[in-house]
Amino acid sequence: MSRDTGDQLGPDPVQAADLDPVRAPVAFGLRAVPRLFEELQQPGSRRRALASLCGLMLDPERLHQTVSGGFLEQLKVLLKDEDPSVRGETCKLLHLLSGHSVGREALLSSSLLPPLSQLLDDHSSSCRTNVHRVLNRLTLLPAGADALLSLVPKLMLKLKEEEEEEEVQVLLLSTLSCVSRLDALPALSSDGVSLVGHKLSHRSPSVRREAAAAMMALSVPEDGKRQVCEKAVLPVVVGLLQEEDVEIQANAAGVIMYTVIITAGKQQCLDLDVVPVLLRLLSNQRREEEEEAERRQRRKALVVYTLRALTSLAEAPDGRRLLLEQLPLLESQSVATEEDQDIQRAAQTVIRAVTWTP
Repeated sequence: MSRDTGDQLGPDPVQAADLDPVRAPVAFGLRAVPRLFEELQQPGSRRRALASLCGLMLDPERLHQTVSGGFLEQLKVLLKDEDPSVRGETCKLLHLLSGHSVGREALLSSSLLPPLSQLLDDHSSSCRTNVHRVLNRLTLLPAGADALLSLVPKLMLKLKEEEEEEEVQVLLLSTLSCVSRLDALPALSSDGVSLVGHKLSHRSPSVRREAAAAMMALSVPEDGKRQVCEKAVLPVVVGLLQEEDVEIQANAAGVIMYTVIITAGKQQCLDLDVVPVLLRLLSNQRREEEEEAERRQRRKALVVYTLRALTSLAEAPDGRRLLLEQLPLLESQSVATEEDQDIQRAAQTVIRAVTWTP
């Protein structure tokens, strides 16, 4: 396949404008990106130039040219433009750039993050949505999650406000989950357990799934475990174990796995009669072992989290008593040759905890 060069021209500018009045007429090749960024300097041409740039970003070569050519800093002033459509198209362009690792790295190295984050309060819903999309993609990089730690208080405030559309809530919770896996303390100090806990009962399964994932991240530190116990989150989490969505179940089991490490967590879960529910999840997994490999792989996290939660519950006398009655089920997890080794080891750990004698 031949590569474009700067000498190759696109359609006639007049014809291009007639075909698409929203986009600026541009030449193909290496001149397109620089020419469009020049047009961004002219307020009357910004909307059309941005629309054309968004189209060009679907080409990885043009995207790389935009990043390597040092053009990103020119977008900073556009994020503060008085025209909401200009701000919206600029956020859309950054969203397209963030779809590639080179774009994410360039964004993190630029000075765009502060003005971009200010648009979380923009009047335009499409602008806010694209900002959340960009921030969420930045968390794919460890450096991105680290860069967003200072934004956690602001992101938590967004959970308090009137509910946004479902996509925004999913993106927001997913971003908070990724950042909190790096460091949960900023979210915990911003009333994160209560705010995220409210989303565990949301009508949307996607929101519940991301809320449970965020709650699992918050339950890792000691203070998070304590807050989960004190703020009546566990009854809702145990209810999520009854969902059909495997990821929701796995995230809920993860919250329990971390929380039952402390005594208060053990006691609350035993009072909620969680042991039979966890054992039922293991039993269901065994019955569905013939399902396709991809689905079985998705269940791995659920099974491992469940077994680790049972290990901690076995440290309590009542938990050990209940689990002693189910040793055959646990043993079947530990010896089945078709099981994943991580599952086997987790099951063997439960058995040792249940059968241990002082």
